[in-house]
Amino acid sequence: MTIGVPELQEIADRVVAAAKPGEQIEAYVSRGGETAIRVYEGEVEHFVSAQSEGVGIRVIRDGRTGFAYAGTLDPSAIAEVLADARDNVAFGTPDEFAGLATPDGVEQIPQKFWDEELANYPTPDKIVLTKELERLTLGMDSRVRVEESNYDDGWGEVAVSTTTGIRESGRGNSCYVSVSTLADDAEETQTGFGYSVGDSPKEFDLTRAAREAAERATRLLGASKPPSKRTTVVLDPFVTSQFLGVLSSTLNGENVAKGRSLFADRLGDTVADPRITLVDDPTNPLAYTATDIDGEGLAARRNVLIEGGVLKKFVQSSYSARRMSTSSTGNATRGGFASTPGVGCLAMQLVPGTKTQTELIADVDDGVLIQMVSGLHSGVNPISGDFSTGASGMLIRNGALGEPVREFTIASTLQKMLLDIVAIGGDVDWLPSRAAGLSLVIRDVTMSGQ
Repeated sequence: MTIGVPELQEIADRVVAAAKPGEQIEAYVSRGGETAIRVYEGEVEHFVSAQSEGVGIRVIRDGRTGFAYAGTLDPSAIAEVLADARDNVAFGTPDEFAGLATPDGVEQIPQKFWDEELANYPTPDKIVLTKELERLTLGMDSRVRVEESNYDDGWGEVAVSTTTGIRESGRGNSCYVSVSTLADDAEETQTGFGYSVGDSPKEFDLTRAAREAAERATRLLGASKPPSKRTTVVLDPFVTSQFLGVLSSTLNGENVAKGRSLFADRLGDTVADPRITLVDDPTNPLAYTATDIDGEGLAARRNVLIEGGVLKKFVQSSYSARRMSTSSTGNATRGGFASTPGVGCLAMQLVPGTKTQTELIADVDDGVLIQMVSGLHSGVNPISGDFSTGASGMLIRNGALGEPVREFTIASTLQKMLLDIVAIGGDVDWLPSRAAGLSLVIRDVTMSGQ
C-alpha cells in the first residue's frame, strides 16, 4: 500500500467508511492540471493553463451498480454524490460479474513519477522553449514552414479506496514538445512532425525534434504514386506504435469476452513470427505511460501477451477477469473521476532486436519505408483482422532509400502481418503514447497505388 497524497486518501477513506451493510463502495478522488502552449511565427497563438478536481463513487449492491460524480471536493457535494450513487443502484441492470477489485498480493514496483523540476518550471520558460523549437525547425531547411510548435505538460494526484481493502494514492507529472511542419517546392506541399519527451523540460532534445520534423516533410517532396504490387514494408517507429495501438484492442479481455477480437479462443496458439515477444509493461520507467497502479488501485505489472510468437495472455480488469474466469492483470483503465473503470493495455512494447533502421533497410532488395499512415484505426477490423490504411514514404531499392511515394494504401490482415514479420529493429522510440515504437520489417504486404 502506498499513501502518496494523504489529503485525497482521507477523503476517499471517509466515503468508504460510510458504507452500509451489503454495500460495496469505491471512492476515486483526483485533482490535476495541464499547460498547453502553441506558437506560430514567434508569437503565442494558444495558451491554456487549467486545473480540475473531483470524486467518482461506485456503489454495488445485489449485483447492481450505481455511479455518480462531481467536479468538486466540497464535503457537502461529496455527500450528495454518495447519495446519488446509492439512488442510481436501483436503475442498474443486475450483473453477476459486478464487483470491486480486491487486493491480490502483487507488490508495486517503486518508480519515479513526480519531477520537482517540472513542477516548478516557470511558465515564461515554457514559452521560450516552444519558440526556440520553432526557430530551430525553420533553420533546418529553407523549404520548411512551421505549422505549429507545441509544449504540453500535465500533473495529477489520485486516491482510491474501497470496502474490499484497497487504499492507494499517488501523484505524477509529465511533459513533451512537438512541432508540425510544411515543406514547399513549387506548387507541392508535404507535411512532417517531430517531438521530444522528458521528465522535465531540461531533458528535451529540441534539435532532434526540429531535424526530424524538417526531414519528414522535405524527404516526401516530389513524391508520386507507386505501382501496385505485393512488397516488403519497413514501418517507421511512429507507425509501429500506431500499429500496436490498433493491436491492443484485440488483446483486451473485455473485447475477447464479447467476441469482438480476432484472438478469441486462441490462447496458446502461434499467432506471430517467433521473433515477436509483445509485453504490456507500465513498470518500465522509460514508458511515457508508466504507472505503479491501475485504474482500480491494483499494482501495475509486466504482462507478456505474446511470447516467441505464442499468444499467452489477454489484459484484464477485475470485471473482465470475472467474466472470463481468470484474474486481473492490473490493466483497469480510467478516464478520470467522471468515469468507471474499463480495461486496456497501459504501455505496450515489442522486445527489440539489435539493428538500426538503416541496417534493416540494407537487407531489403525491394520494398517501401512507411513513414506516415492515415485513417489507421478506421481501416482495421478487430474481429476479422482486415487491415488497410493510406500511407506515404520512400521506396527501397537494393538496400537503399529511393524516391518518395504517396497516395497509396497498404493492406493485409493483422493475423498475416504478425506472421510475416521478418525483422525487428533496436531503435526503440519512447513516444508520448501507450505504445513504444521501433522499426519493423513485414513481408508480402499489398501496396495499391497506380
